[in-house]
Amino acid sequence: MTAMPRNENAAPLALAETLREGVSGAPASGRALFLCARAEMLETLPDAHDWQCVQNLKPLARELEQQGHAVSSDIETLDGERFALTVLLPPRQRDEARAWLARAVQCTHPDGVVVAAMPNIGGARSGERDLQQLTGTVHHVSRRKCRVFWSDLTQAHIDPERLSEWCALDALRPILDGRFLSRPGLFAWDRIDAASALLAAHLPASIHGRVADLGAGYGFLSVMLLERAKEIEALDLYEADARALEPARRNIERAVRDSAHAAQVDVHWRDVTQGLPAEYDFIVSNPPFHQGRADRPELGQAFIRTAASALRPRGALWLVANRHLPYEATLAHEFETVRTHAEQGGFKVIEAVRGRRGARG
Repeated sequence: MTAMPRNENAAPLALAETLREGVSGAPASGRALFLCARAEMLETLPDAHDWQCVQNLKPLARELEQQGHAVSSDIETLDGERFALTVLLPPRQRDEARAWLARAVQCTHPDGVVVAAMPNIGGARSGERDLQQLTGTVHHVSRRKCRVFWSDLTQAHIDPERLSEWCALDALRPILDGRFLSRPGLFAWDRIDAASALLAAHLPASIHGRVADLGAGYGFLSVMLLERAKEIEALDLYEADARALEPARRNIERAVRDSAHAAQVDVHWRDVTQGLPAEYDFIVSNPPFHQGRADRPELGQAFIRTAASALRPRGALWLVANRHLPYEATLAHEFETVRTHAEQGGFKVIEAVRGRRGARG
């Protein structure tokens, strides 16, 4: 994975500096839990703690595994273990952040410490107030344009009703009049993204054979594919965010059931920039181009290269992207023919076809 922009590293580094200095009540060694874990924090700390990491984003989980840490994509796999020290990098979306804070408190010994860090422009004050509401006690320091805040649970007055309520804030819920399931924190979690809607409107019914959806999210594009293209034999959804897998799986299974479609469907937790394990006749994608608040067009370019490598000769990629993104050179290098089918609302829909013997024929 490409190194994160400096401002995206600020909260992990502020958290690491605070832990190195010492947090009152926190153990100096032993078993510790890191939620929404990031490798760049752990690589700056001494090896005093045995870290159990939870990270739902596949590229970041892979970095942690490469450092030798135990990593889970889901806190449920911890089987109720409680830790003397729990640290957390809450996400920006408020319901998801509150759910993570509540889980951090749940996973911590009654005499343990919960420590979190957030950028000032990413909801730090709100995050600190939320931890205060959960535990009744909070301290903070400011550094690197971030706020590191913590609660010593020996001094806490935990509200069990609020704790239970907040743990469920990012649970699966119906959206769009019950047509789909989604959850807070996913990309465009409570709506149909305008770019995906534009791509769906231009996908041809002639798509057939084995098909992949790269960056599938909660499964909107794949559901649209099954409704339109009746000769799809197999459909693989690839998504880097493990939190999207269950809604995607349930949405796509319902689509197959309701349409009596014969396609075999599978949902995979995978960083597609690392390549795909199979070959395809067609690939569709609305690739990400942000990491945090920063534009990262190289992510979309990596999706394009992965698609080109995984498509069979004469296979086609159907892609939607923001009109300003510089994808044309990568498409021209990887594919024999490239055609823009639509430009609308700041987006472009592109079809790119491989040559008979490979990328450029």
